[in-house]
Amino acid sequence: MKEVMAIVRMNRINQTKRALTEAGITSMHAKDCLGRGKGLVELIGLGGAERAYEEKMEELGNAGRLVPKRMVTVVVPDRLVKRVVDAIMDANRTGKSGDGKVFVMPVLDSVRIRTGEAGDETLDE
Repeated sequence: MKEVMAIVRMNRINQTKRALTEAGITSMHAKDCLGRGKGLVELIGLGGAERAYEEKMEELGNAGRLVPKRMVTVVVPDRLVKRVVDAIMDANRTGKSGDGKVFVMPVLDSVRIRTGEAGDETLDE
């Protein structure tokens, strides 16, 4: 089994939940987080840069502000990893910097506390 962790834009969480549900994945976790990717963007100056103010365009690479994001995690059997990754990608890809990232990590086991079931039986089918 694998854990799929995605860092996505705050305003894309509803599309992400819908895409996962349509893909047959109903179990997920989400939490707020802060982060940034490779690009260093100062959000206040971004508006000026979009309007082509030269002084703001020059400042874009100089700030390392953390941006609010949403972290979504899903644990699924190995056979469902591609389906989950594809759903997350389709729901979040805008083609612009800041769309997010998806990480896939191994999970050794899973146990349902209520019944004691273990392994893939505890996960979405």
